[in-house]
Amino acid sequence: MTTGGAARARAAGRPLGPAWPAALLTGLLATGCAASGTADASGTPAPSPPPSSLSSPSPSTIPPGELCTRIVAHWSREVLDSTTYGDYQSMGLSNGQYEILRTVVDAARAAKKRQGAEAADELIDREAAEGCADRYRSGTPTEGPWQ
Repeated sequence: MTTGGAARARAAGRPLGPAWPAALLTGLLATGCAASGTADASGTPAPSPPPSSLSSPSPSTIPPGELCTRIVAHWSREVLDSTTYGDYQSMGLSNGQYEILRTVVDAARAAKKRQGAEAADELIDREAAEGCADRYRSGTPTEGPWQ
């Protein structure tokens, strides 16, 4: 039964029957897919918009100095109670960021012995922010790709 037949059946007071949803869906799919864009004078459908116009906006980026601060502070807390620092590449750090981490952890270990864990935690945040701010003051370091 076509959609026109369904309207006539409803008008006549007859039940539509179980096949009408499938017929309606088939009709909509057949006409909806062909008319997805506007057609030019020759009847050729217009091209679809490029995918980039349909995608969501890109996420905001974190400035390099702030990213450095976050990652150095994170790894400083991870290695504070350890006897080794680990591999800087496995931590996702550059050589320069690793140097900041080593300085921060050394200072945090001393602060923890003298003043406790809370003082060490505050020192990590402060020293990581200062070290990374110095490193990224003029933008990204240009000493080499590993720096």
